[in-house]
Amino acid sequence: MSSLQIWSFSLLGLYALAMLGVGLYSRTRVQSADDFATARGSYSPLFLAFAFAATVASGATFVGFPGIAYSAGLSAGWSILLYPAGVYLGVLICMRLVASSGNKFGSRSIPEFLGERYGSDGVRILVSVFSLLLLFYITGQLVSGIVMFEVMLGLNETWALLVTASVLLAYLVLGGAHADIMTDGVQGFVMVLLGLVVLVMFLVGAGTAGGLPEVLGSMRDQNEHLVSWINPDYPLYRAPWSIVAVLLAHMPLGMLPHIANKLWALKDQRSRRRFVLYAAIMGYALALLGLGGFLARAMFEGSLSSDNLALPMVFIELFPPWLAALLGIGVLAAVMSTADGLVVSSSQILANDFYRRTYVPKFAQHLDEPEVERRTLLLSRVGTLLVVIITAFIAWLMLDFNVALLVWIGIGGLMAAFAGPLMLGSVWRGVTLAGCYAGLVSGLVVFSVLHAGFISPDWFAPGILYEVALWLSLEAPNPFSCAAIGEIVSVLATWLVSLYSKKLPAPLIAQLFPTAGRGEGE
Repeated sequence: MSSLQIWSFSLLGLYALAMLGVGLYSRTRVQSADDFATARGSYSPLFLAFAFAATVASGATFVGFPGIAYSAGLSAGWSILLYPAGVYLGVLICMRLVASSGNKFGSRSIPEFLGERYGSDGVRILVSVFSLLLLFYITGQLVSGIVMFEVMLGLNETWALLVTASVLLAYLVLGGAHADIMTDGVQGFVMVLLGLVVLVMFLVGAGTAGGLPEVLGSMRDQNEHLVSWINPDYPLYRAPWSIVAVLLAHMPLGMLPHIANKLWALKDQRSRRRFVLYAAIMGYALALLGLGGFLARAMFEGSLSSDNLALPMVFIELFPPWLAALLGIGVLAAVMSTADGLVVSSSQILANDFYRRTYVPKFAQHLDEPEVERRTLLLSRVGTLLVVIITAFIAWLMLDFNVALLVWIGIGGLMAAFAGPLMLGSVWRGVTLAGCYAGLVSGLVVFSVLHAGFISPDWFAPGILYEVALWLSLEAPNPFSCAAIGEIVSVLATWLVSLYSKKLPAPLIAQLFPTAGRGEGE
């Protein structure tokens, strides 16, 4: 066993014990199913900002994103600049309505909140079904963990998957949202430090004799497109529209179920803007991890077997075993910080959205509230177990996918669907129930059709339709572009249908928008 493996096993053991300790402690704070689902009103803006930024970042930021930078070159710098801007601009747009109305309604999940927002059980159920796409997001986090355990511990894929899933499951079943937020807050602090370390490494050109100029020179020698701000060889950054799409695509990210539910954990709702400012600063620090991909490209010159290995291999190459192992645990923290929030929010689809809000009112009205809460809490824990088992199986089938692109299979369609009903619905009181349905369905369908490459230019004769179909076929491999187009369609569909459909009841509008006057719904 190498010294790297010895250090990695030792630090992993300490990490696992710490997470289990947090799970046991947070279990004492779970007094109800609502505590398990949201940890409502429990955390300060600074601590919650660390947790929020860590959840947004995910294993994709540590494994997949440096891998994209490794393959695309400097054009990936657009994501470093624009993805945090998109995320936190979206949070600012939606935060007031989601935070205040969600607490007013006692919402435990984004599907439940949207159901209350539009006064519709149908919306809640549809969004719950759509949210199952997040299983692919969780899968991406597990694949990130597998990569780290293979590289740092020398484990085979089966054991790496079992260890990743077991550590995650151990503390979440116990503490739910409290365990999620408490571990994410600490992990977020570690991840921000790692982002700053990678920034310094890039600026000094670590691993090269000539510093940063040698890093850029090596990339230029390999392919001149690696040092250009548009890379026609790489679909994510091949044209100016691709850059715009990075910003647009990420705007609904902060409102995904596993992230937005943290807004309800803020202790003082008057500190919401301060919370977003802290989280945005931390988000930019975490985006700096992409710079590690540029270093990897200069050091390994495209020889890595998988772009997912870019950042881990830089750590192993440049640092002594104990420090490389410590940094590896930091990457594992990134994986866990998103996976735990995803698992908790996904478990609420079963426990809250399907059981408490759908099954009980129709088939179990004889149960009193304490018994419903007891069963909901039990189902939350069972749901956590089921989600981890299902996503571990999917991860086993998709080990060779780039983590960042795998994550976008899960979130691209959901973000496109949310753009109209959630984002437009947060700032315009005129969104109707029919408009909500139109936005949800059109956004998801457009993303799915585009990203699957179903539109072929061969269907059309030369002309404008052929050119449009050709452009869409070229954009198909780019999940950012497909999500951005889906979001635009979702907003337009929501707006147009809302103009010509039945308005929501005035009392509901008055509840949602207290300053909206008499609440005509427009």
